[in-house]
Amino acid sequence: MADLSAPTRIESIGADFFDDPHAHYRRWRADAPVHRVRFPDDVVRWVVIGYPEARAALADPRLRKNMASAAAILDHKRQAPPTDPQSLALLTHMLSTDPPGHTRLRKLVNKAFTTRRVAALRPRIEEITETLLEAMATADEVDLMDTFANPLPVTVICELLGVPFADRDDFQSWTRSLVGVPGEADEERSAAAAAMTRYLSNLVRAKQSEPAEDLLSQLTLADDEGDRLTDPELVAMAFLLLVAGHETTVNLIGNGVYALLRDPEQWTALHADPEAVPAAVEEFLRFDGPVDMATVRFTAEPVTVGGTEIPAGELVYVALSAANRDPARFPEPDALTIDGPTAGHLAFGHGIHFCVGAPLARLEADIAFTALLRRFPALRLAPAADTARWQTSTLIRGLLDLPVLLR
Repeated sequence: MADLSAPTRIESIGADFFDDPHAHYRRWRADAPVHRVRFPDDVVRWVVIGYPEARAALADPRLRKNMASAAAILDHKRQAPPTDPQSLALLTHMLSTDPPGHTRLRKLVNKAFTTRRVAALRPRIEEITETLLEAMATADEVDLMDTFANPLPVTVICELLGVPFADRDDFQSWTRSLVGVPGEADEERSAAAAAMTRYLSNLVRAKQSEPAEDLLSQLTLADDEGDRLTDPELVAMAFLLLVAGHETTVNLIGNGVYALLRDPEQWTALHADPEAVPAAVEEFLRFDGPVDMATVRFTAEPVTVGGTEIPAGELVYVALSAANRDPARFPEPDALTIDGPTAGHLAFGHGIHFCVGAPLARLEADIAFTALLRRFPALRLAPAADTARWQTSTLIRGLLDLPVLLR
């Protein structure tokens, strides 16, 4: 009979968590696949870390995504005023919506964000990649995040959505505030939400007035038997695609290069067999993917996960990076093996909220790693990379910088 008692120990997320969340997950996993965890805002949430439990939770309709309800639960637990309305509106997008609303939004997005559109981007992504690598070649040492891992996906998503590249510093600064640790810098987060909302609202109005061939213009025109995205939905969708469209790929490239260069034999092996790059990208996603914990879910009724009953009215996070290191699913999970088993990894999620941009992220990473290996076969970590600096976010797993020697 399943043990429906809650874990007696409450784990916690402190400053050291972000340097190596995997060390924490290994310790937690020894006790149970589901834990109560105190976040830096002093609110206890539930975190699912086991692979079968995570996969099931991601597809369980009882774990709801409605952002207004999740925010109300959080406000109650914090005994705080209601969540800032602009932040709430910005976050009320496809990823934080339940069916039937989610089904409607995904259908409209799929009409504009097609597989054919993504495949057609290959020549331009290759061109951007070569331009960036050419500029890097003039130096002996560079910060790979600043010179390559960041500008490649940012340029691609700006061109795809029709967002001016010159605005990248602004929207990336707002993004960093919005994906930070819950409970930290709330005033800064509210200001960033307001600025992002103003920016995207103006951009949406411009696309409505003079639509072009970009994706955001197409979203303003997307029509399903008379159903179209409202202005607030367009702004929230633009936010989701802009942020998810660059943050995930930036950190897929950065984390993957960092992992490879910490194991030079694997870098050499991949350089000798560039046809293995697509499979290696899947291993980078499994080993240290760009998303740590998936966006928040909540229980509207008691839900049993991994033999533990989570009461109604609780916030639940699924730790994708923990599930992808579960030894019950992946042999030698803490070792990077570029030809290792990766089938079923959860880096892009699972179920109806599976990442709509996964094909684009994979395409960009394939092109980026293939070109980087060819252009700089002697690439290695610079001494300054001995102490890695990571973003303080439970959502995004990514480096702040990555100093490398090119030759």
